[in-house]
Amino acid sequence: MWAADCAEHVLPFFEEKYPADDRPKRAIEACRTWAATGVFKMAAIRKASLDSHAAARGALEDSAACYAARSAGQAVAAAHVPTHSVGAAVYAIKAAAAHLGNIEAGLVEERGWQRQRLAEYAKQSRM
Repeated sequence: MWAADCAEHVLPFFEEKYPADDRPKRAIEACRTWAATGVFKMAAIRKASLDSHAAARGALEDSAACYAARSAGQAVAAAHVPTHSVGAAVYAIKAAAAHLGNIEAGLVEERGWQRQRLAEYAKQSRM
């Protein structure tokens, strides 16, 4: 779920520029469905990931949008390779940095948000 949260946090950067393209959003939804149900259908996960990465390739002129779509593609891919969740977080940081036009500010802001969200999950798991 954390990977989906990371991707969803920066999804507006993509949706602002490409409101008619819902492929990254569908990838996040597929990730959340898998996390909620435990049902894993490789074809559906793979399609959602590849579709989101295709959306990223179509958004190369806007780095924030491109990285946001990549984050969504990595988030859903975590269903079959858990380490892809790191990719979702890294691309979300890159999206925030591109959106702000400042690498350090984007890194600090997004990484701080990600840490806080991860801490919330850790706290919930201890209850």
